[in-house]
Amino acid sequence: MSLPPSLFFDLADWGHQPLFDEDKPVWQALAGLKAYMNGQEYPECFADLAANWPLARTLVLHEGTLLDGTECAIDFGDATKGKLRVSRGGILLEGASVLMAGAVLVGSRFRFGQGVLVESGAYLKEPAIIGDQTEVRQGAYLRGYCLVGRRCVVGHTTEVKHSILFDDAKAGHFAYLGDSILGNHVNLGAGTKLANLRFQSGEVQVKTIDGPMPTGLKKLGGILGDRCQTGCNSVTNPGTVLGKKCVLLPNTTAPSGYHPANMLIR
Repeated sequence: MSLPPSLFFDLADWGHQPLFDEDKPVWQALAGLKAYMNGQEYPECFADLAANWPLARTLVLHEGTLLDGTECAIDFGDATKGKLRVSRGGILLEGASVLMAGAVLVGSRFRFGQGVLVESGAYLKEPAIIGDQTEVRQGAYLRGYCLVGRRCVVGHTTEVKHSILFDDAKAGHFAYLGDSILGNHVNLGAGTKLANLRFQSGEVQVKTIDGPMPTGLKKLGGILGDRCQTGCNSVTNPGTVLGKKCVLLPNTTAPSGYHPANMLIR
């Protein structure tokens, strides 16, 4: 059985298509994520920040320059709907992003799109690429090699490590994403955990009707195709691969392996 990226994701508007190879299984994007992100360019403006310390004041990122937020008027509207507004001296700063006082950026390899909001108490390790109009909320923990698309939500006490979020993916509350991929418009219910490490050591394999598929990965969490949904307090076992529009019911553990599109997992 072949499990190519197109079986799970609409890649037409995705800005990082080189990560995905139609001739390889979908999880190969995770195998190449570090090399891909290490090869990206990052603005130099973050190199001068006091490393590893909470931001002493709110900063506004506009056209590659960090501005003092105390000199700006900020309307904290819903960033995912393009309602975050920043003006300076009565002039609207189109596309400005806001890094609130108290956020922590560890390292300098960060790239934020337009209209991004990073709230106080968020903790981000390099490298991270955050797309336009995404919210990184209070208490979020991005542990490095996080590639986040447009209009996403990384929510309160949500931890993300070495993972990819396509556009409009939302992990709003108390979630864990390790070595995982969320497709376009995926929504994780509060408390969803995408486990990535087997109790028994060794390679994670993906079960299919044709037998187990080797992944070459010791850590592989969940891969959720476009428009999948999980209920509150649900869990996926390592190597769980959901086709488009699957639903994982609340308080349910998804068995590892491939689940075709439109499945209801209870």
